[in-house]
Amino acid sequence: MTAPLKGTRIGGSRLKKGAAVTALVIGLVGAWEGFRPVAYRDVVGIPTVCFGETRGVKMGDRYTLEECRVMLGEGVKQFEAGMRSCLKAPDAIPDKPYAAMISVTYNIGTAGFCGSSMARRLNAGDIRGACDALLSWNKAGGRVVAGLTNRRQDERRLCLEGL
Repeated sequence: MTAPLKGTRIGGSRLKKGAAVTALVIGLVGAWEGFRPVAYRDVVGIPTVCFGETRGVKMGDRYTLEECRVMLGEGVKQFEAGMRSCLKAPDAIPDKPYAAMISVTYNIGTAGFCGSSMARRLNAGDIRGACDALLSWNKAGGRVVAGLTNRRQDERRLCLEGL
C-alpha cells in the first residue's frame, strides 16, 4: 500500500502561482479540444464551442478567438478549483501529473473527476496509479472514442513524466 501524500489542502490555485503549470494545462487542453468558434454538437450531441466549452452553450453561439481564449482560461481555473476540492493534498502532486489531472477534469467535469479512481488514488498517495487510471476515461455515450483514447494516452504520458 502506498502512503498518503503529505501536504495541506490549500484553497488557492497553482495556475496563478506557476506559469509552467498554466502553460502545460492550456497547451494540453487547447491541443486536444481544438478551436471551433461556432457552436457544434460533440460526439454525444452536447452543444460545444471554442476549446471544448459546454457550460451554457447553445447552438448558434459564436465567439472570437480572444473570447475563446478568455473562456478557456476561466474554465481551466474553475475546473482546477473543483479538482482541488476533492483532493487531500493537491499541492503535493508534482506539476506534470497535476496538469494532466486538470486536463482530464476539464474534459469529464468536476463530479466525474471527484468520483473517479484517479482522485481516490491521488488521495491515497498513488500518483502512478492515478496516471494509469486516466486510460479508463476513453468513452463517450458508452462507447470507446479514438480521440479520447489518444488524449488519455497523452495525458498519461505527461503525468508519468512528472514522477
